[in-house]
Amino acid sequence: MRITPSLLARGFIGRSIDEFKRLSVIALKAEGTRHATKPYVLTAFHDPESIQACKLMSDADVGGFSRANLDWIPPTTSLQLSPSESKYGHARFHGSISIELPVNKPHIQRTGYAAWRTKDRPPTIFGKSLWDIDPYAFLALRIKSDGRKYFVNVQTESIVPTDLHQHRLYARRPGEWETVLIKWNEFVRTNHGIVVEPQTELLRQKVRTVGIGLIDRIPGDFELCVERIWATNELGEEFLKEDDRVEEGQLKSKHGAKIRWNEEKDRKERP
Repeated sequence: MRITPSLLARGFIGRSIDEFKRLSVIALKAEGTRHATKPYVLTAFHDPESIQACKLMSDADVGGFSRANLDWIPPTTSLQLSPSESKYGHARFHGSISIELPVNKPHIQRTGYAAWRTKDRPPTIFGKSLWDIDPYAFLALRIKSDGRKYFVNVQTESIVPTDLHQHRLYARRPGEWETVLIKWNEFVRTNHGIVVEPQTELLRQKVRTVGIGLIDRIPGDFELCVERIWATNELGEEFLKEDDRVEEGQLKSKHGAKIRWNEEKDRKERP
């Protein structure tokens, strides 16, 4: 086999070394056989270059009139942050939705969508770069939503390349930063936006991409800010304190540990 110059590039070697370090830590700590405690970051938008690792999509790609943008927003430097401000850099997914159909393309029967996803990550010496989120029970997203109907999209190394696993992105406080948790086993298998049968659980050891789409087909502007997306079994102390999640609720991690939510406390205190 002839080794091409691209394989010898610092990027390829660096990625391989990073992957080797990650796998070594998993093996030494036996995280594959017990409760994983360290969050596994899938994508973060703390620096301007992070936007380049994402792909933007909308019906404009097929002649529609929706518009979508993904911009990097620097962190807020003020000492007293409001709930709508962030001390971290983040991505701003924004634009406008149109359900107008292109006149000269009669085969296009549906428009009114916009989305973004992470690009396929470059390979390493170990082969394709895929996320193994099997030790984790939740997907966590740090977001600021406008309250519209967004969906989280997860793509795996599925037998059917166009399959997606989707889940509604529920925001509790539109206009403010918050952390949303979604159980991995609650994602629904779809194809081109249609639920397919039989339902199969997503391939946790082979996650390719993650992203967010807006498919409510309501004309008008939209805006969703995303700071980072990660796999986890619990929220960190920073987010617990910020969101005032001090009581244990009904959600449990893959290993039976309860997730604390302030909503459970509110229900108990009601007469």
